[in-house]
Amino acid sequence: MHRPATFAASKVDKNLDTGCASISSEIARTDGKASLLLAFNGAVLAGLASVADKDLPPAAKAFGALAVLALAAAAVLLLLVVRPRLRGDDKASFPYWARLDEDQIRACMDGDNRAAHIKVLSTLAVRKFTHLQRAVDLSLAALALLTLAAAGLAL
Repeated sequence: MHRPATFAASKVDKNLDTGCASISSEIARTDGKASLLLAFNGAVLAGLASVADKDLPPAAKAFGALAVLALAAAAVLLLLVVRPRLRGDDKASFPYWARLDEDQIRACMDGDNRAAHIKVLSTLAVRKFTHLQRAVDLSLAALALLTLAAAGLAL
């Protein structure tokens, strides 16, 4: 069955709009998750700081120190997730548009830039999710290390 070109164009328009909205939503989700994990890791680090001056068995100190390093690395990754991306080298993002005057902005908007916008947002989302995934892995490793440190206290 042959469909008219306007049907195909409207489907592409709808898909491009949906893609832009979907990726923007995913980016917002990473920022929310990163904020929650930063708060969790900060609370755990604060708790660990409260026992830093205690006389602990060597195994507990060693595992605790490794846990602190893992949590600190996770915190760095989480901060990278929420860190604003202000490179303006692509022509489909607000940092680029901020450098233009009104006429240049109008010229940029003359064509359909949704596909370029989807590319920019997708690249950003993948970077954020990769950092988030690694931060979760490091947080889980820190919790395992803290479990080992607690087991070292019981010995």
